[in-house]
Amino acid sequence: MSVRLRLKKVGKSSKGAYNYRIVACTKTAARDGRFLDEIGYYDPAKKPASVKINKAKAEYWLKKGAIPSNTVKSLLKKEK
Repeated sequence: MSVRLRLKKVGKSSKGAYNYRIVACTKTAARDGRFLDEIGYYDPAKKPASVKINKAKAEYWLKKGAIPSNTVKSLLKKEK
Protein backbone atom coordinates (compact mmCIF):
# COMPACT_ATOMS: atom_id res chain seq x y z
CA MET A 1 0.00 0.00 0.00
CA SER A 2 1.56 3.25 -1.15
CA VAL A 3 0.73 6.28 1.01
CA ARG A 4 0.63 9.88 -0.21
CA LEU A 5 0.43 13.20 1.62
CA ARG A 6 -1.86 15.46 -0.36
CA LEU A 7 -4.60 18.08 -0.19
CA LYS A 8 -8.28 17.28 0.32
CA LYS A 9 -10.68 20.01 -0.80
CA VAL A 10 -13.27 21.04 1.79
CA GLY A 11 -15.82 23.84 2.00
CA LYS A 12 -16.37 26.73 -0.34
CA SER A 13 -16.63 30.41 0.41
CA SER A 14 -18.89 32.80 -1.46
CA LYS A 15 -15.92 33.90 -3.57
CA GLY A 16 -15.17 30.36 -4.76
CA ALA A 17 -12.01 30.00 -2.68
CA TYR A 18 -11.62 26.54 -1.20
CA ASN A 19 -10.04 25.42 2.04
CA TYR A 20 -7.89 22.31 2.10
CA ARG A 21 -6.99 19.63 4.61
CA ILE A 22 -3.58 17.99 4.40
CA VAL A 23 -4.18 14.26 4.66
CA ALA A 24 -2.37 10.94 4.41
CA CYS A 25 -4.19 8.61 2.02
CA THR A 26 -3.57 5.63 -0.19
CA LYS A 27 -2.34 6.26 -3.69
CA THR A 28 -5.58 5.07 -5.28
CA ALA A 29 -7.98 7.04 -3.04
CA ALA A 30 -10.11 9.78 -4.60
CA ARG A 31 -9.11 13.39 -3.91
CA ASP A 32 -11.99 13.94 -1.50
CA GLY A 33 -12.41 10.29 -0.56
CA ARG A 34 -11.22 8.20 2.37
CA PHE A 35 -8.02 9.08 4.12
CA LEU A 36 -5.84 7.49 6.79
CA ASP A 37 -4.97 10.55 8.86
CA GLU A 38 -5.47 14.32 8.81
CA ILE A 39 -2.23 16.16 9.54
CA GLY A 40 -3.14 19.81 8.98
CA TYR A 41 -4.95 22.45 6.96
CA TYR A 42 -4.24 25.08 4.31
CA ASP A 43 -6.38 28.18 3.64
CA PRO A 44 -5.06 30.08 0.60
CA ALA A 45 -7.90 32.64 0.70
CA LYS A 46 -6.49 34.43 3.75
CA LYS A 47 -3.79 37.03 3.26
CA PRO A 48 -1.21 35.73 4.05
CA ALA A 49 -2.26 32.13 3.46
CA SER A 50 -2.97 30.19 6.65
CA VAL A 51 -1.12 26.89 7.09
CA LYS A 52 -1.09 24.62 10.14
CA ILE A 53 0.69 21.26 10.07
CA ASN A 54 1.06 18.81 12.94
CA LYS A 55 4.80 18.16 12.60
CA ALA A 56 4.74 14.95 14.65
CA LYS A 57 2.12 13.36 12.38
CA ALA A 58 3.89 14.59 9.22
CA GLU A 59 7.22 13.12 10.37
CA TYR A 60 5.50 9.85 11.30
CA TRP A 61 4.04 9.40 7.82
CA LEU A 62 7.23 10.50 6.07
CA LYS A 63 9.22 7.92 8.09
CA LYS A 64 6.66 5.30 7.05
CA GLY A 65 7.46 6.09 3.39
CA ALA A 66 4.64 8.48 2.49
CA ILE A 67 5.30 10.57 -0.61
CA PRO A 68 4.14 14.22 -0.41
CA SER A 69 2.58 15.92 -3.43
CA ASN A 70 4.44 18.93 -4.86
CA THR A 71 2.13 21.37 -3.08
CA VAL A 72 2.37 19.60 0.26
CA LYS A 73 6.15 19.38 -0.11
CA SER A 74 6.38 23.17 -0.54
CA LEU A 75 4.03 23.71 2.45
CA LEU A 76 6.20 21.45 4.60
CA LYS A 77 9.29 23.46 3.66
CA LYS A 78 7.56 26.72 4.60
CA GLU A 79 6.52 25.33 8.00
CA LYS A 80 10.05 24.24 9.00
